[in-house]
Amino acid sequence: MINKKPNPLEQLFEALLWKSRLVILLAVIFSLIGSLALFLAGSIEVYHTVKHLFLEIAHEPDYNKLLIGIIGSIDLYLIGIVLLIFSFGIYELFISKIDIAQDGSHGHNILEIESLDELKNKLIKVILMVLIVSFFKGILSTPYGTPIEMLYFGLAILCVAACTFFIRKIEHEE
Repeated sequence: MINKKPNPLEQLFEALLWKSRLVILLAVIFSLIGSLALFLAGSIEVYHTVKHLFLEIAHEPDYNKLLIGIIGSIDLYLIGIVLLIFSFGIYELFISKIDIAQDGSHGHNILEIESLDELKNKLIKVILMVLIVSFFKGILSTPYGTPIEMLYFGLAILCVAACTFFIRKIEHEE
């Protein structure tokens, strides 16, 4: 085996290249900020929805508005979770494992990511939940009158159920 003398220029370039991965910290930090903002926005949505319900208590309360507001907040929370998972995942993949999560006292860590595929799969599952919740919110706010509209409504629910079934089936096979 030949001992190759390291080229200083090559070493410098490789060191800079390796340290350039730290640019991912921008995505981590701003995804965390976005996640916190969405959790706050979801909480404000719940507050305003419940406040309006109590203001309408003297009249006939609109429970459909209550459901739409609460489901809207769930949407915001789920998107916040997507950003949180993304932040943890790219940090662990490109920067460092999170030491406090590795000590074992926290049980199974849902935010522990081992590969880009695993990160992608976790994000897809949460994004699918966001779509289902958004669909449900749309269903509640859409008036249906004709039989064909009701048929479309039923077919849409069947599609959502099928997607959920296949996601669960894939999950159990892994």
